[in-house]
Amino acid sequence: MTKLPSSPTRWTRDYVFDILKDLGIHYIFGVPGTNEIPIIDGTSYEANGVRYIECLHENIAIGAAMGSARMTGKPGVLVVHITPGIAHTIGNLFNAWRSEMPLVILCAQQQNELVTQEPLLASNLVDLAKQYTKWAHEVRTPAEIPLVLQRAFKEAMAPPNGPVFVSIPWDFTMVAIGDNDKVKGVTRISPHFTGDDATIQQAAGLLAAAQNPVIVAGDAVGYADAWAELQELATLIGAPVVLQTFSSVANFPNNDYHWQGELPGSQAAIQGVFKNHDVAFLVGFGAQAQLAVFKYADGPLFPDSLQQIYLTNNTWDIAKNYYGEAAIFGDVKATLPILNSYVKANPPQDAVERNATLQDLALTRAKNWDAYLQQAMQQEKIWTVVIAKALKDAIEQRQLTDKYVYVHEAVSDGAPLQYYLPLGTTGAKPVSYYCVAGGSLGWSMPASLGIKLEAKAAQGITTQLVINAVGDGSALFYPQVWWTAAHEQLPILYIITNNQEYHTLQLGLQQVVAAYGSAPGYGWHPSTMDPGYLRLERPYIDYVNLAKGFGVDNGEQVKTPADVKAAVERGIEHVLHNKTSYILDMRIAQDTPQAPTSKAQAGSLAAISQHYLQQPALDIFHHHSAALYTATTGDTALPANMPTIF
Repeated sequence: MTKLPSSPTRWTRDYVFDILKDLGIHYIFGVPGTNEIPIIDGTSYEANGVRYIECLHENIAIGAAMGSARMTGKPGVLVVHITPGIAHTIGNLFNAWRSEMPLVILCAQQQNELVTQEPLLASNLVDLAKQYTKWAHEVRTPAEIPLVLQRAFKEAMAPPNGPVFVSIPWDFTMVAIGDNDKVKGVTRISPHFTGDDATIQQAAGLLAAAQNPVIVAGDAVGYADAWAELQELATLIGAPVVLQTFSSVANFPNNDYHWQGELPGSQAAIQGVFKNHDVAFLVGFGAQAQLAVFKYADGPLFPDSLQQIYLTNNTWDIAKNYYGEAAIFGDVKATLPILNSYVKANPPQDAVERNATLQDLALTRAKNWDAYLQQAMQQEKIWTVVIAKALKDAIEQRQLTDKYVYVHEAVSDGAPLQYYLPLGTTGAKPVSYYCVAGGSLGWSMPASLGIKLEAKAAQGITTQLVINAVGDGSALFYPQVWWTAAHEQLPILYIITNNQEYHTLQLGLQQVVAAYGSAPGYGWHPSTMDPGYLRLERPYIDYVNLAKGFGVDNGEQVKTPADVKAAVERGIEHVLHNKTSYILDMRIAQDTPQAPTSKAQAGSLAAISQHYLQQPALDIFHHHSAALYTATTGDTALPANMPTIF
C-alpha cells in the first residue's frame, strides 16, 4: 500500500468499484442492512457509475442480478446480509448454478473479531453458499480483498460461467487505502476455444454415416449465440432438433423447420424420442434428466444402441450420465463451423429426403396449431394459446422482434408461448427468451427487473418491451418485485396466467399416482385426487389490486378469449409509452383434474386436463413417426407437451 493520506478518500470497499468500472457493470442489487452500508454508500458517488437497486427480498435481488447478467453477459452483482441474506437467495442461487449464470455475491459478514463468539446472525457463510457456487470464500484480512475480488470476477466469467460467493467481514470494507491503491483489472479467459481436431473429425464421420440422427440443443448453444451454426449442421445431416427441458434461453430458432420444441417430461416419452435414432448429437446439453419420476427398472433414457456425440464447454456435462462415442470439449460457436466443414466434405446421402420430411411435418404442425387456436377461441375461459398468439401479433405488428424479451414462468403450459412467440431468425436472439434450468420457482418476476434495467443485450437485441408471463402460484412468491418496479419506474408487462390453483402440482399428483399407485410395494393413493391445499381460493387473490399495494397502479382482469387481444394491446401500449408496469390477470380455464371415482382411475386419461390432450405436439417429428408419448403404467397416454413437474 502507498502512504495513507490524513483524510482518506478511498477505502477497501472501493476495490469493488474499480472492478465494476473496469467491466462496465452499472448495478448492484440488494436488501439494505447495516453491515452493507459501506459498500452501498459507494454507489452514491457519481464517479463510480454504479446504482444500487433496492429490493425487498434477497431472492428478488439475486433474481434481478441474474436478469442483468443474462442481458450483458457480465457478472450480476448483489450484496446480501449475513446468514439470512445468503439463505434467502438459495432458490435463485440454485437456478443460477444450474443455468450457468455469472454472478458475484458479496456477503457482509459480522465483525471479524466477533464472529468466533457467535454473534447475532453470524454463521459459517461459506458452507451455506458453496454447494451452488464455482467458488466460495471468506476474506481473511483486508489486504487480500483486491486479490479475492479479481479472482471472483475472473471465475464468474470463465467458461462455464457461474455464481461466485465472497464473504467480507463488514469492518474490512472500511479500511482506508491510498488513492493509487486500485485493482489493476480482471483477467478475461476467452470462451472462444475450439475442440480437439481429431475428435471433431471422428464426430463428423459418425454424423455423416447416421441413418436417423437427432440433435439435442442445450443452453451452451444459446449462450454462445450459435443458432446459425447449428442450423447449418441440422440441414447438412437432415436431423430434427429438440431442446433440453427447461431451456434457459431459446437454444434453436422456432421458425426453422428442424425445431421440435423441448424434450418431454416423462421417462417413457424421452425414451420414445430416442429409441428409433442411431446417432444423437448432444450439443451444449447440461440439464439431462429434468424429470419428476424415473425407474431404473423401466430402462435408461437413452437406449444402449444410441451412439452419442457431445460438444460443450463444460467437462461435467459431457457424458456425465451415458457413454459418449465422441466427446468434444470446446466452445459451441467456435467449434461447430469446423465440424460442419468436415460433414460437408462427406455429406449424408439421405439428408435431402429427411429435410423434406421435416418441412412437410412443420407445415402440418402449423395447421394443427391454428386449428387448436380456433378451438381455444370458442372456450368460456382463456387457454394459453390465445395469449401467445395475441403477443405474437402485437410484437410483429410493432416490428419489435429485435426489441423485446419474453420472461417465462407460466410453467403449467409453456408450449403455446414457445411455439407462437417470434423466437426465430426475424430479429430475435437466444436471449430474447428467459427461463432457468434449475426450476426453483420465483425466478421470472425478479429477473424482469434486471432485464429491463439493461437497455441492450450483448447479443444485439434491446429491451424496449419486457414481457413476463408467470403462473398465479409463482407470482405469489415475490409480489414485492412490483415495489422495485414502481420505485425504479420500470415499465414491464406482467401476465398472470391465473387458474386459481397450483396447477403444475395437480398434474404432478397425477404422474405420481400413475407411477406408484399400482406399483408392487407401494400402492399409494392420496385421500383425494383434488386436494384443497393445491388450490388458491378462500380467499381468491386479486392480483391487480395486490400490485397496486406495491405501487403498480395499472392493470386489468381478462376473463374471456375474446377479450385477450385488446387487453394485450392495451398492456403493451402502456408499457411502451409510460414509466410504469401493467398487470394482466388472465383467467385461465378451471380445468383442475377431477377426483377419480375409483382408485383404478387415478392418473387415467380422464384425470388429465383436456386442453393438454387436445394440444398439438411441438415435437411433431417424433409424435408423427411413432406413438411415443405413452406412459409405462397402465394405458395412460401422457400428452405431448405435458410440463415437467416439481
